[in-house]
This record gives sequence, structure tokens and C-alpha cells, in this order.
Amino acid sequence: MEEEHFEDGEDFNLPLPMTIESPEELFVIPLTRRPFFPGMAAPVLIEPGPYYEVLKSVAASDHKQLGLFLTKNEDADIYKLKLDDMHNVGVVARILRILPIEQGGAQVILNMEKRAEITGAPSKKAKYLKAKVRYHEDQPPSKVNKVLKAYSISIISTIKELLKLNPLFKEELQIFLSHSDFTEPGKLADFAVALTTASREELQEVLSAFKLQHRIDKALALLKKELDLSKLQSSITSKIEGSINKTQREFFLREQLKTIKKELGLEKDDKTCDVEKFNKRLKDREVPGDVFKVIQEELDKLNVLEIQSAEYSVCRNYLDWLTIVPWGKFSEEHHDIKEAHKILDEDHYGLTDIKERILEFISVGKLSGGVKGSIIGLVGPPGAGKTSIGKSIARSLGRKFYRFSVGGMRDEAEIKGHRRTYIGAMPGKLVQALKSCETMNPVIMLDEVDKMGQSYQGDPASALLEVLDPEQNKDFLDHYLDVRCDLSNVLFVITANVLDTIPEPLKDRMDILRLSGYITEEKVQIAKKYLIPRHRKDMGLKTSDVTFSDKALTSIIEGYAREAGVRSLENNIKKVLRKVARKIVESKSKRRSKTQITDSNLSEYLGKPIFTSDRFHSKTPIGVSMGLAWTALGGATLYIETLEAPAEKTSVRLTGQAGDVMKESAQIAWSFVGESIDRFAPGTPFFPEKNVHIHIPEGATPKDGPSAGITMITALFSLLLKKPVNPDVAMTGEVTLTGKVLPIGGVKEKLIAARRSKIKTLIFPHENQRDYDELPNYLKKGLKVHFVHHYDEVFEIAFGKTSERKKIPRKKTTAKKSTRKKNR
Repeated sequence: MEEEHFEDGEDFNLPLPMTIESPEELFVIPLTRRPFFPGMAAPVLIEPGPYYEVLKSVAASDHKQLGLFLTKNEDADIYKLKLDDMHNVGVVARILRILPIEQGGAQVILNMEKRAEITGAPSKKAKYLKAKVRYHEDQPPSKVNKVLKAYSISIISTIKELLKLNPLFKEELQIFLSHSDFTEPGKLADFAVALTTASREELQEVLSAFKLQHRIDKALALLKKELDLSKLQSSITSKIEGSINKTQREFFLREQLKTIKKELGLEKDDKTCDVEKFNKRLKDREVPGDVFKVIQEELDKLNVLEIQSAEYSVCRNYLDWLTIVPWGKFSEEHHDIKEAHKILDEDHYGLTDIKERILEFISVGKLSGGVKGSIIGLVGPPGAGKTSIGKSIARSLGRKFYRFSVGGMRDEAEIKGHRRTYIGAMPGKLVQALKSCETMNPVIMLDEVDKMGQSYQGDPASALLEVLDPEQNKDFLDHYLDVRCDLSNVLFVITANVLDTIPEPLKDRMDILRLSGYITEEKVQIAKKYLIPRHRKDMGLKTSDVTFSDKALTSIIEGYAREAGVRSLENNIKKVLRKVARKIVESKSKRRSKTQITDSNLSEYLGKPIFTSDRFHSKTPIGVSMGLAWTALGGATLYIETLEAPAEKTSVRLTGQAGDVMKESAQIAWSFVGESIDRFAPGTPFFPEKNVHIHIPEGATPKDGPSAGITMITALFSLLLKKPVNPDVAMTGEVTLTGKVLPIGGVKEKLIAARRSKIKTLIFPHENQRDYDELPNYLKKGLKVHFVHHYDEVFEIAFGKTSERKKIPRKKTTAKKSTRKKNR
């Protein structure tokens, strides 16, 4: 027979040959998804390439047969396969029809005839994939025993059940029954397995089973598995359809009921309900005239709009906000000073000066008829109680309290609202606060004002200028509401850690109250009266379960939670209580044993102390002096260290991540020491051929400010005279080139830091004596404070009176008394 050539678009039938023996060697076409079974007829797509050439070669042969074998790996590259990469049992297929494809290649319809097993490679090396095969025929029907017949009947009944659930198999079953019957168990098993969605490996196992008993057993198992799967699928489908039908039925019934009620006058449509809701709200409010006019215009507009229109939703939301603002509704204020004092003492320990300011504030409100147009600024380190003080103010006045953080805020729309032209527009936080509190005179806390940001979307700090100005906020205009809103009755409480990052115009609008932090004695009382009882209750512990000694609390404060506030102290107490709770739970005894936390067993709960003493007790090294610094976390002690090393010429350098102002202070100190060396160290050369290194420890922490001026001068004189500074002296103060000591800020914070480090002798500028006198007596108790005008006095305190000191009169200065702002 001559070789066939397939033309594009040509459709033809190949003549079925008469009885021709199957060849010993067959061309092989690999299958990657599922194997075929004898008795099936199926189309196979052959792409242009080597297998298309195989197809043409087989079509030109007399037997027109080829082998179809499943690959061992589903993702195998069929163009690089070897015989070892395929399962050795497949089927022999005869070509029935070839349908050429326009894009190239052909679709060939194959009739699967019988099983074939690869026995080896072909005798001659072939250009395309070819193998020696051995054919397998099933038992003749006459030899079928009763067991196989029973299996066949079971398979037929399972297929019938499957047909009820999945009618798609009905046509395939009819085709099979037209060619064979259930008396041929081998073909029946092959057909049954072909109906399933079993995996390629499970199907290959059935194909490889030559024994009828083994094959039909596997086939029945896969068929039963498919039946269970179809039942589950049918159950899921029924549930979904039932749910959908129920939902649709309820929807239609609901619409019919709505129409009937509307006809009978028993129910109104959505638009009528919205209008009535808005009008009902207006009855409970005293709406200003201009706002009422806008509301009426919007109501008229709403009545002519269709509910389905997009404009209706916008108009409805606008009216919802306009009518939900509590126009004319105010909380009744309480001005009972005794009650306010009691509330403040219940919520906070210490902070006497802050409480006095708040009580004065409430007293003014009582005399003037209400607290109005006031902005309180609470500035202090974290954990000092700023937020809780705001809550106590609201509680004392009997007002609603609303807090939101402006830290990291970059969009002014958060304050003044979005314009209604934007999708998803909303009023600003202030209008939302009025809605939430349902009153026009709440206490609104703006938290973390010092951490606001800026972006292309605007500057929130500038937007707050209008909000926090009593002369402007009575006509506050929110971009969304677009009507004037009176915020003059709102009491604003602002919190911040530092004032440096707050713009001056915003700072000027606040009545600033400083929270400097707590000393050790105060923290002990706070822990005993507030922190321990609260967290003991939260963790399900009783008073009899755990107690803390005063020494243990002092050790926690000084060794684990050295800070201005009490947040770390609170966390450490919670850590101890958690360990006690676990100890109780793990204990097998029904009776709880009492745990006493003392100074001796504290390390069992918190480990070794984090902080150790940061000062020299017995003797300060030469060239070192102790200063006092102010930070955002409160006050701190700060050492200035100096060291000299040989060099070609006299020079000085400063390290420790000092800021520009501190660098200038170091230059001033260097110049002052050089100019006054004859008075303080007569006959001593000024660091000849020495490189003097000034260092501020904790180099990773940025430092700035002029208050370390006298500390740097003292450290340099100590290095020059080779004489140590008194270890119990700490100092702070800005110095000029003439030696005049100027005032500094953060007196209270620095005093607390000195008490924390157990310093007894302090040196402050004379002009800070007023700040010192205002401090409570318990902070000043046990301290010896020197207030100095000039560095000469500092020298005598730090090194003691020196008879060698040469009496050279100081240069007179005509500088006026400093009126500059205190800096830190």
C-alpha cells in the first residue's frame, strides 16, 4: 500500500482491513493524562512533528495499528521519552479515521482493540519511538465463573445508580451495550473504569491487571468511590439550588408584601422613611437658621430624586450627617470642686501642681458659667499619665470624652473633612466626635500632636490652628458638611512628649501643663494603690495570693524600670503576676499558697537587673564631671569625659553625637578655659602640644542644647589640674565667653534625675531659683542646691576653695539681664 499524504481540510475514512495479524513491533504514542481501555473509540490530537510522521507511516501500513502507553510522569516531555519512561502495559489502537487540521497535524479517531505489553526494544534501531510487544486476550465468555458473573451484576447495578445522579453517562452506556453485554466481565470492567474520574495511577493499575478477578475487583472499588463522590456532589448541588430558590422565593414574597402594605397604607417606601427619620431628628435639636435652610433645600432635592439614582445616595448620606450632629444639645456640667478633687485623687497619685491647675480651671468655669474656649496642653514623657488625666478632666466636669490620635497624620481632611465630590467622602474627626458623643460640649483629646506629619495632601497642624483658636472655632467649617459648626464649647486637651516639633502658632493657643514624671517614692505608691490591685484583679488573682514589699518595688523601679513614667514599671509588675498565676495553676495543692515578692527573690521573676548605677560613688576620675540633661523621656544624668594625648599642636575634638548647639558650647568652654587659666590654674600651661578629646557617653543617642556648658568647663579644668571633681556634685547651666551662667529649662526633670541617681549637691543657674522655689517640698528634701551667677562659684563648689587661685578681677561685662527663653 502506498504512503498516504494528508491534505489540509481533507476528511476521509481509512478502509478496515480484513483479518490481518498484529505485528510483533509497534510504533508507540505516549499518553500523559489518562490511559485508554480496550473496547473504546476516542479521538486523539496529533501535532505536527515526529508523531505526525508516525501517524502517516502507520496509516500507510496494512495493519494500521499503533501502541498507546501512559507515561510514568505526567509532566514528561513526550519528545524526549524512552521506553523506560512509560508504563509497560497499554493498548493496541487501530486507525479508523484521520481528520486533518488547518493549522497542521491531524485528529485521528482510534479504536482500542486489546491490551499490549512492552517486552523490549525493536530489533532494528528505529527513527521514531517503537517497541516489541506481547498481546493479551481476555478469557472467552464460556469460561466465566459465578464469582465473575456476580461482580458483573454488581457493576451493572452501580452504573445504573450512577446514571440517576449523572445522566451524561447514559449515551456511553448505550454504545457499550450495543457492542457487548454483561457476560463479558473483562470489557465491562474496562468500560466501568473509563466512566470514573479516578487518578491516572489508579486507572493504570486496572489496565495492568491481566487477571479478570483482580481487574474486576479494582474496577468495582473505583466505581463505588465514584458513586459516593457523585452522591456528595448531588447533595451539595441540591443544597445550593434549594438555598437559591428559597432566597428568590423570599425576595418575591417580600416585594409582594411591601406592595400590599403600601396599597393598604400600612407601610411607606424607603424615601418616605428616610425623610421622616430626618425630620424626627430635627425635632430633638436646636438647629441654627443657616443650617436649617440647607437641610430643607436638601430635603426638597431628596423628594424629587429616584431611589435608584446615584445622586439619591449622596444626598441621603449628606442629610444623614447634617441631622445627626447634636445641634443645640449640651451635657450638664458639674463644677463641684470637692468632687473633682476626689476624682483626680482616685485616678492619680502625686501630680499636685497639675491637679491644682485643673481645679483652678474648673473654678473659673463655675464662676463664668461654663468651661469655654479652653485648650489644655499636657506635655511630658511616655507613661506619665497624660491620657488618663484627660479622662479624669471629663469625668470631673461630667462631660463625654472622645480621644483620637493625630500622630503620623498627613492629610488635613482627617481634621476638616473631605469634599463631597469625592467617592467615600466623610466629615473630619471633630464632626465624628460630636456624633459619637451626642453633645456639642464634649472633652476631645488630640493625642500625640508632636508627631504630626506633612505631605502633598496638606498640613494637619495648620488645619488645627482654626480648630484650637477660640476666636475662630465658633465658626468652624467642615469641608463635608459645608455649614458653620460651633466648637467653642468643646474642651480640647492636647498631649505631646516634646514641644520642639509643634509649630509656634499652634503652641501659643495652648495652656501648657508639664508632667515631669515621678520620683521613686511616688512610683512605689502608684504601684501599691493602682497598678498591683488592677492587674491582680485582671489576672484572676486574689489579694492573699501575692504581695509586694516596698523594697521589691523600689528594686523594680531602680533596676528594671528606670524611666520618667510608670509604663515599664507596669509591664514588669504584670510579668511577675503572670509567673505567680502560672505557679498557682501548676501547683497540685488545692489550697493556694501565698507568694511574697521581696528584694531577695525578685530576680527569680524578672532576671538580673537591667540598670546599674550610672555614677561614680567613691571618686570621680580625673577629667570627668557629671551634668544633668533633659530628654523626651524625662531627666537624666550625663557625664562629660575628657582625655589628652600627645600631638604636634594644641587641638580639641568632640564626639558623642552632639548637636550644633552643643558643639558651640564645647568651643565656648575651650575658649573660656584658655582665657581664664591664669586665674584658676596659675603657672599651668594650656595643654601644650596636646590633643584634648571631649566625649559624651552613649554615643548612639543624639544630644543637643547649651546646658552642658559649665559641665564641659569643669571637666577641662579637672584634666588640666589633674584633680578629680567632687563625686556627689551634678551641674547644669549655659555659660558665656565671660563665664556668666545663663538659665536653662527642665529644672524639675533634672531634679528628679538627680534624686534617681542619689546626687545630693546640685548646681543651677541663679535665674532658675524661681523655678526651683515653685517645686513641691518632697522633691527638694535632702538636696543641697547652689544657685550661681558666674563660673567662679561653680569652680569653688566642684573643686573646693583653692588658696593657690590667683585673685585676678573678672572682666566687667555690660550684658543686660538675659530675657531669652529657657532652653534645654
